[in-house]
Amino acid sequence: MGFDNVTVTALFSAAVLSFVLTATFFYQAIKNRLHWWLGLAAAFQTLWLGVLAGSDLLAPFNSNLIFLAESLHYISWLFAINMSTEKYCATSLPLPYKIGIYLISGGSLLFAVLNLFTHTPLATQIDYIIWQGTLFSIACLLSIEQLYRNITHFRLIKLICLGLAIMFVFDAYLFTQHLVSFSLDSSLWQTRAAVYMAASAIMIMGVGTTTQPSYHQAKINFSRPIIFYTTSVTIAGSLLVLLAIGGYYVRLYGGDWGTVIYTLILVIGLCFLMILFTSTSLRKNLSVLIDKHLFSYKYDYRSEWLKLISQLSQPSSPIDTATRAIKVAADLFDCDGGALWLARAKVLVPVRQINTTFDISETFEPENSEFCVALADQWVYAPNSTPNTSSTTTTYTNDTLPNWMAEIDNVWLIFPLLTENNLVGFILLTRTDEYAPVSWEDLDLAKTVGRQIASYLTRHEQAERLAESRQFDAFNKLSAFVMHDLKNLIAQQTLVVKNAEKHKDNPAFIEDAINTISNSVVRMNSLLRKLQRSEPEETKILKLNEVIIESIKRSHKLLPAPTIEPISEEILVRADFDSLVMVFTHIVHNAQDATSNDGFIDITTNTDSDIVTVTIEDNGCGMDDEFIRSKLFKPFETTKSGKGMGVGVYQAREYLQNIGGGITVESSPGVGTTFIITIPRAG
Repeated sequence: MGFDNVTVTALFSAAVLSFVLTATFFYQAIKNRLHWWLGLAAAFQTLWLGVLAGSDLLAPFNSNLIFLAESLHYISWLFAINMSTEKYCATSLPLPYKIGIYLISGGSLLFAVLNLFTHTPLATQIDYIIWQGTLFSIACLLSIEQLYRNITHFRLIKLICLGLAIMFVFDAYLFTQHLVSFSLDSSLWQTRAAVYMAASAIMIMGVGTTTQPSYHQAKINFSRPIIFYTTSVTIAGSLLVLLAIGGYYVRLYGGDWGTVIYTLILVIGLCFLMILFTSTSLRKNLSVLIDKHLFSYKYDYRSEWLKLISQLSQPSSPIDTATRAIKVAADLFDCDGGALWLARAKVLVPVRQINTTFDISETFEPENSEFCVALADQWVYAPNSTPNTSSTTTTYTNDTLPNWMAEIDNVWLIFPLLTENNLVGFILLTRTDEYAPVSWEDLDLAKTVGRQIASYLTRHEQAERLAESRQFDAFNKLSAFVMHDLKNLIAQQTLVVKNAEKHKDNPAFIEDAINTISNSVVRMNSLLRKLQRSEPEETKILKLNEVIIESIKRSHKLLPAPTIEPISEEILVRADFDSLVMVFTHIVHNAQDATSNDGFIDITTNTDSDIVTVTIEDNGCGMDDEFIRSKLFKPFETTKSGKGMGVGVYQAREYLQNIGGGITVESSPGVGTTFIITIPRAG
């Protein structure tokens, strides 16, 4: 049995990569990261590939040696897989399974050794190789499946399982194809060598870049980007480059395409592996690439995001927002405590701390310090770990941390709070777990969570400022209303003073003046009670006719005098007497101001079972639709130039709405205005 030059080149290239794999496995075994049997199995694989590559030099014993080498190759991998299963899986293999593996392996090895010293015909030797390869490839796949299914936290082992599965799946296909013709196809063995080269390269890259911590989840889950982009772009581009280089070589020097391709693959593979083992940066980048696109993520981002949003959307007082921000971040990363700093003017000041022993009250940090500049560039600090920061473009180090940071125990992570490009603050998290390295997932999640918490804190600060603004606005409105009421009271007192000199000897005038002053005192006392909020507004059941008559009395000194249709005493409403009188008085006064002395102001009522409607109609100057729609009920808007503050109608509407009523207006310029007031009936 012999192979052509292309197949020999492919087998030799595969042997070289297998030797590198062997050295890598033994190096990891010395560090107690892998089982020694994996290194031994890789060594036997290298020996087997060497025997295949030099089979023509070993005649006439080549078929016997190939049979023995195949036996050692399969048996060593079978033992390595089963030993790894025993070491790294929680459940051990069944005893009958292990006994069966030992018996089959021992019998096969004994038969291969005895066959080495017999003169078995070549056709029979080929039959032995085909049947042995078929049975052992299936047995190895079964053992790989057990290891793959039962491993949960060792990512490196799963990567090795993938590489071994590639080899033995092809072997199963190869030998089942040979079962049809019971002959060895040189072209398929050439492809077999290429498959072993690819599998060895995958395992070398995995072992060289992937760590073996037990806390990492090892569930394989290919990401959409790697499936979509890698399959099309990488394969097509690499194939075109190799074809172009190979075609140029064949055109110049002649030769065989297969030799060119396998030689190129070997050279490129060795160069890449040399760079991989000498470049720390490349190993880190490749490690992150493998973690991102091959394994399932450390965090369930959907559930973590929903939990984050749920916690941040809970109602909280302004004093609790900082505490909640720290707790949310600490819970998300399973930390013990933390502290929060926020930007105030040009300094980041400490705001709150939870479960930290160091007093942060004096830890102020200028926003232009190197530490804050790094945070503004989305840098995440992990002082007690060496996080993989391949996704970050900046190159800050822990040397930029403030001096006071060294006095805080168990600092695990420091990440910025950013809104767009503005640094709002930063959060420090503490963790007592000594072995808690920071991965690329922690960094990416910290940046995202930091932006969300920054938005949460900014929103609450803006809400506080808005509440303060509203309080000032309410104070300003209250001042305007007070001035409006005082203006009316002063107008009454001014009228009394003007007429006092002329009518001071008239007993009727004296009585009227006393009544006016008494009414003013009552109204001012009521106003003071409302301002002081010492007493709630006195709401009681009132007769509507008494309210309207009182408002007409307060308006009788102006013209035109309002007229009123008789109102039944049975119409009752629930309100504060003075406030409801104020509503009608404001509207009547506005009608008197807008109507000439010879005009009219009519007050009518209409009732149903639940609502009483009071209509106040005049034939004054009227208002246009634009003024009614945009200005009439807006405070500080008025048509009385220099005579009013524009709060009377607004105040009237606000009070009516407070007691469940309302007010609408119909008006036309030059025709007149009609106010329609609705009030719920009482009783």
